Amino acid sequence: MTMTMTADEIRRAFLDYMAERGHVIIPRAPLIPRDDPSTLFTGSGMQPLLPYLLGAEHPGGRRLADSQTCLRVQDIEEVGDNRHTTFFEMLGNWSLGEYFKEEQIPQIWTFLTEKVGLVPDRIFVSCFSGDPGHGIPKDEDSAGIWSRLFVEAGISADQVDLGTEERAAEVGTNGARIAFYGKKNWWCRGGNADEMPLGEPGGPDTEIFYMFPQVEHDPAFGANCHQNCDCGRFIELGNSVFMEYQRTAEGFAPLPRRNVDYGGGLARIAAAAIDSPDVFRIGLLWPIIERLEELSGASYDDQKRSMRVIADHLRGATFLAVDGVTPSNKAQGYVMRRLIRRAVRFAFDLGLEENFFPQIIPTIAGIYAAHFPEVGEHAEYVEKILAKEEQSFRRTLRKGLKQLSQFAKTGVTGRELFVLSDTFGFPVELSTEEAERKNIALSENWREEFDEQLAAQRAQSQRRTTLHV
Repeated sequence: MTMTMTADEIRRAFLDYMAERGHVIIPRAPLIPRDDPSTLFTGSGMQPLLPYLLGAEHPGGRRLADSQTCLRVQDIEEVGDNRHTTFFEMLGNWSLGEYFKEEQIPQIWTFLTEKVGLVPDRIFVSCFSGDPGHGIPKDEDSAGIWSRLFVEAGISADQVDLGTEERAAEVGTNGARIAFYGKKNWWCRGGNADEMPLGEPGGPDTEIFYMFPQVEHDPAFGANCHQNCDCGRFIELGNSVFMEYQRTAEGFAPLPRRNVDYGGGLARIAAAAIDSPDVFRIGLLWPIIERLEELSGASYDDQKRSMRVIADHLRGATFLAVDGVTPSNKAQGYVMRRLIRRAVRFAFDLGLEENFFPQIIPTIAGIYAAHFPEVGEHAEYVEKILAKEEQSFRRTLRKGLKQLSQFAKTGVTGRELFVLSDTFGFPVELSTEEAERKNIALSENWREEFDEQLAAQRAQSQRRTTLHV
């Protein structure tokens, strides 16, 4: 098979493949979690299935699969490189106590190499090196299965135990296909095993990476490259979590059944399929980039960061609107507002200083309407909501940028940042980003200074309320 599959074709192939293997295909859950106040957004494919991973019976059975839309803003500052996005789709399959490692690892290998057509020789993996402190053993079983698959494909299956990313950056893998890491290969919603909240499920995972030989290792990320290096030479395609533990007050207890929780990044798999380390060149994002080039007259090669941010953020804001979120200063609405405002700010770099959202939203709707018809059905509503916010913020942006330049002449402290936020409506996140972009120095303790101003304002407001009463 040639490496020409589009993201839409990969999504369809995955769901068909899993259905053939007895999985029930379930619809995507909204980006706003139901009955889960612990998080603002659906940030992983497993999140809507949490009760079933803990032991409840799912109405669809014990073999499930889907393509789940997700939103994560923890790494929003990373958007602009070749692989990070806030909005993404996870191809997922689950075994709720049915099969385990022996079936899961080969079926994902088969999907990636035979169905998608990825080159086996460019696939590398990682496994869990164990956690003696919590009584969790090294995952020799997964490594053994991977070793067998590599050997059957005519590939050397050397292994290396690295423990941490820091050590890996120092010594490298020396070409080993299978690398063992510690915390990096433990998966749960709350971080590593030490940080897991009580009641949370988790387990060791095995991660799949695709190597792009055209990307040279950047020594800024360490002397040697390895699977988890952030230089962009290796891109993680997905991981299989063997979710069999639950955090308790006494430590880790086995779950009622051993589960498989697989999540594969659709965009990254699609990028690998076209042999591009740049996920923005896939069919789910490239039409947005092309539209931005057309509207601005700028070239993607010259304005990669700005175009990537705009494409990602407007896509995320579109799905938030589809799922019922509107811009506001609280909770999910605040995050949506932040995405929109960052998109507007980066549009200035492209010379797009007039309202352009209505010219982008139809492109996004056209990309997704076939598989997610709700996007097409709500396109006009989304355009109206986002365009209104764009128009409002453009006035704020001009005033805020002008005032920030004035403050820069005498020095910018947390006090000035508070004035920009409180008086000019210019969010502190944008102020600090803008300062970095223009090499404007901020006071060393700007965050504390900003918080002091905010606390003083709140105290004053409270006094006024008390006097009024």
